[in-house]
Amino acid sequence: MNPSRCRILAVGKVRRDWIQKGIELYLKRLPGLTVTELRDSSPEKEADSIRAALRPDETLIALMEQGECLGSIPFARRLEQFENERLVFVIGGADGLTAELKLQAQWQLSLSPLTFPHELARLMLVEQLFRAQSIVQGRPYHRA
Repeated sequence: MNPSRCRILAVGKVRRDWIQKGIELYLKRLPGLTVTELRDSSPEKEADSIRAALRPDETLIALMEQGECLGSIPFARRLEQFENERLVFVIGGADGLTAELKLQAQWQLSLSPLTFPHELARLMLVEQLFRAQSIVQGRPYHRA
């Protein structure tokens, strides 16, 4: 996994300082990974903003509770399958993503069967991306 070929589109702002600090910590460990915040609104307007922000060469990965739920090692292996594709992980607003946007995604991913605030999902995603990179590179961060 190459962090410089990945980015996160997230609806809404991170308001909790401790979550923002955690995100910043992992972004420092994943040089090149960027997070773009989009304004929260209705799901339809958010979907329009997401589509407008997508680049034609990006593979859309939608985070949603009905998505595929993987452990850390299978998640890392799945990311490896994308090789050098440009990946964009999308975290919708409080009302989630529209059905059309979910269908547009090449991969529908769930971080957990539990429900989390979108801010926390963002932190969990960047941590799992760092963990996946560590697994792929054989570094000791992940203890299986």
